Parts: sequence; structure tokens; C-alpha cells
Amino acid sequence: MADIHLDSAVLAGLQDIMEDEYPLLLDTFIADSEERLRLLHAALQNADSHELRLAAHSFKGSCSNMGAPMLAQLCKQLEDDSTGETVLIDAPQVLEQIEREFAIVRILLKSERQRFATR
Repeated sequence: MADIHLDSAVLAGLQDIMEDEYPLLLDTFIADSEERLRLLHAALQNADSHELRLAAHSFKGSCSNMGAPMLAQLCKQLEDDSTGETVLIDAPQVLEQIEREFAIVRILLKSERQRFATR
């Protein structure tokens, strides 16, 4: 597992804490992330930089907690960009990067879930 996408030490810690509920945590993060992406898109579509910043900040925290450092970094970039004058110029490209990174993280987490189920 590439540590730029997922931090295996964070996942191991979560697995220790969550035990048999670990797969549910992974599923919940994936579903929650899909909703957070929807909120980011809606805020961007509505040109609402305040909502964009809040949604990016919230998503950043959950990515950090789940050990997705690159995704958290991209969310931080979007959060930081949403306070500047160029938010509606830069945000679409950053959001596209977030989408691509989440697609990778989702695949890796589903693989992690499968690995956990067959242990």
C-alpha cells in the first residue's frame, strides 16, 4: 500500500481500536467521503466560498483521521484556496485532483477491507 495514499500505520492503529468493526469504519468513511464530495461540488456550483471552505475543512479532518495524507493535503489546499480571490478559478482543478485521489483511496480501502475479511 503506497503511504502517499494511505498511511498503513494509521490504518493498523484504527484496526486495533475498532477490531471487528474495522470494515464498517472503512465503509462508513467511503460513504461519508462520497457525500462530502457532493457537498464540495454543490458549494462550487453555487459559488459559495464559505461552504466550500467548511466542506473542505471537514473532509480534510476525516481524511487525516483515516490516514489518507494526500487526500487531506488536497482538501487543505482547497480550504486555503477558498479564502482567496481566485477561489472559483482554482477550485475546479483542485476538486478534480481530490476526485482522482479519492478514487485511488477508495480502491485501496476496499482492498484493505477485503484483506481484513479474509484474515
